[in-house]
Amino acid sequence: MNCIGAHCDINGHDLPDGAPPPSSNHSKPGDQNPWHPFSDRAQFELADFLFCRNEMPRAQKIDQIDDSKSWQSFSFSYAGNDLELENGNLASWKQETYQLVLRNAKSLIQEQLACSEFKDYMDYCPRQIFDDDGNRVWSDFMSGNWAWEQCNILSKDEENHGAMFVPVILGSDKTTVSVATGNVEYWPLYLTTGNVYNSARRSHGSAVSLLGFLAIPKTDQEFANDQEFRNFRRQLFHASLQVALEPLHDTMTKPEVTLCADGHYRRVIYGIGPYIADYPEQVLLSCIVQGWCAKCLADRKHLDESVPIPRNHDHTKLVMQYLNSTELWKKYGIVDGILPFTATFPRANIHELIAPDILHQIIKGTFKDHLVKWVEIYIREHYQNADSIMADIDRRIAAVPSFPGLRRFPQGRGFKQWTGNDSKALMKVYLPAIADYIPTQMVQAIAAFMEFCYIVRQYSLTEHDLKSLNSALQRFETHRSIFQTCGIRPSGISIPRIHALQHYEELIQLFGAPNGLCSSITESKHIKAVKKPYRRSNRNNALNQILITNQQLENLISYRNAHVAEGLLNTPLISIEQDSQSSEDYEEPGYRDDSHINEANEVEENDIDAWVELAKVPNPRRLQTFEEMGYQVHCPKLSYLVAQFIYETQHPNGDLDGIPDVYPPIITRGYSYSSAVATFFAPSEHCGIKGFHRQHIYASLSWRDTKAARFDCVFISKDPDLPGIHGLYIAQVLLFFSFIHHSIKYSCALVRWFNVIGNHPCPKTGMWMVEPEFDIDGERLVSVISIDSILHPAHLIPVYGNNTIPRDFKYTDSLFAFSSYYVNRFSDYHAYQLLS
Repeated sequence: MNCIGAHCDINGHDLPDGAPPPSSNHSKPGDQNPWHPFSDRAQFELADFLFCRNEMPRAQKIDQIDDSKSWQSFSFSYAGNDLELENGNLASWKQETYQLVLRNAKSLIQEQLACSEFKDYMDYCPRQIFDDDGNRVWSDFMSGNWAWEQCNILSKDEENHGAMFVPVILGSDKTTVSVATGNVEYWPLYLTTGNVYNSARRSHGSAVSLLGFLAIPKTDQEFANDQEFRNFRRQLFHASLQVALEPLHDTMTKPEVTLCADGHYRRVIYGIGPYIADYPEQVLLSCIVQGWCAKCLADRKHLDESVPIPRNHDHTKLVMQYLNSTELWKKYGIVDGILPFTATFPRANIHELIAPDILHQIIKGTFKDHLVKWVEIYIREHYQNADSIMADIDRRIAAVPSFPGLRRFPQGRGFKQWTGNDSKALMKVYLPAIADYIPTQMVQAIAAFMEFCYIVRQYSLTEHDLKSLNSALQRFETHRSIFQTCGIRPSGISIPRIHALQHYEELIQLFGAPNGLCSSITESKHIKAVKKPYRRSNRNNALNQILITNQQLENLISYRNAHVAEGLLNTPLISIEQDSQSSEDYEEPGYRDDSHINEANEVEENDIDAWVELAKVPNPRRLQTFEEMGYQVHCPKLSYLVAQFIYETQHPNGDLDGIPDVYPPIITRGYSYSSAVATFFAPSEHCGIKGFHRQHIYASLSWRDTKAARFDCVFISKDPDLPGIHGLYIAQVLLFFSFIHHSIKYSCALVRWFNVIGNHPCPKTGMWMVEPEFDIDGERLVSVISIDSILHPAHLIPVYGNNTIPRDFKYTDSLFAFSSYYVNRFSDYHAYQLLS
């Protein structure tokens, strides 16, 4: 396995270890101008800005960059028997010609492999990762067992010695893209490789490419359910995929020399990898009957009970020889007469290659389409005042305090058009809103399911995580029986999307963390590749314009990447003097602060994984006394608290005997701020390619349009050696401020404290609960802390109890109006991992 991905020259000859990559000069022979077809760099930067960012409709220069990305069109039509064709009077769908529009799959993959953007974010061979305790870890695709096993198979052939294995990952999402020809819709097909890291694939860059548009035959109502028409659709779909992947067929068994992102050449051998699709497309891909599982032979009527046996092409071919169409349909859920497209390619089995789909199987499929619906059914069947209760649940959802990145639901969950983001946002606030209206077992079922979802969503999973995943799944399967006993699902929960949860442990072991293969990746690409280009078109014959726009966009991306590799874009185009008085670089007078330079260096070296910085501009831009600051937030003893903070900072050992009854006053002034920024390593979030995520923490007296105050809550470091909430404090920030004392700058926060209730989380929701902490005078306990002790924003949701929410209640009052709160572990994936 060590020789896989070995360096070679352009002719395929092995290079010695440590040999440098060849020259990265990509200019064409005879080119004197490295910026051809542009006159210089400035002209390229202008074209890039106008076309990519300002979405200029025309780009003649860009067409000259590279004409090798042109689109090809293939025609398909119904091929009936001679007698049928002679008699005429064919159904309309049999008379249509269907167009498949594609680019060359091999060329697209070669561009992805050579993209300098992925130099440090690509695996050239499979790898097995272990943590410090020797436990296996699954993260990026090439850390899974499937790639390892494929390379073992390939290494048995001496001709493949040292070859780099490149898994080809496809994804599609049937959609009407506002272009149509007669009765034909177009179905975008996307392509990526398993070699790039999951973070690169999820960052919506050039790791995912538009491969083509598949045709979708349509017919009138008379033939919509006609078996012949349905079979033709399947055959057209699989024939199109065969054509799309045909350029790769020969190099699936014989290596080909290809340039890679690190500048080295390697012998590359391709293989069909996972296919990203939602359930209807999985049915079509695997040639099975609706309601059956695409991966296993579990009976469609007992998906919640069966022990799954994997499907494979050999089994399908065998049963087709001995059973008729009806028996195949009823006993195995197999559509007779057609095999999946993977049956014609080496080492490919679509049933094994169906990718996990967090978005459609878990977030939308299980949560939104079933659990949320079942809860409403239960309430309407068991409460006479069901409408009032549903309205109160909506008000509870609307009363949730603000949190960075959290979508608000001012009308609750009563909206008609759901998106995947709607479902994700509702998951974060749903459990506390319903906890007091449904049986405990029902709450526990939803809580266990949400644990399963949040574990699956992690960027890497260990053997311990898989045990936790199985535990959450078993609890969900046990507790969900309440939906049967209360009459909502009396016949059982035989639902393909819910059944799919049983396959996740195996899929993680095969393909790594599922967040690198989720359909949210192709849906995001769909916005850039289809929706935006359509908006730039004149809506007349829009498909051709969409194709041209995509070709031009990728020309510019390739051009930029090539010039980055040559070092021609490493310096600013124009040197700009920074205005020292500008609001963006505002510096408090009286000292020089170089801390941001050190922090920038530390980020690049990954020496720290979390820090908090005050906003760049104070508010107001003048020095204030602590009395003035305290007056604004109703804390008249701020001066005393600052003095206490200084004393405790100077006496870190905590010598109680030396603490004075009255702290010496601090005679100085400072600046107040309305926010701070927490930056932390959170690769499970939808963040940049390096895994760092930023969230604003607000302490504002007037929050945007509400004109009400907003004081966010935070996690504060207590003891990093203690797990979960035991190593954390929870507080609400009332004020951010900074000051200088004895030539030392202090960046601080005035916080109001909460106490954790009990030694265990809530048995129903699985969330920890907190309550306000009071001092000996019965006042809310407040302190001044260094912002360095803040880890991450925290989200508290009221424990609503049996009280209904008033119709005029404002969410801005939530953190003051209740006696206890849930610490929302589902506010984001980083908070979930922090509290686990």
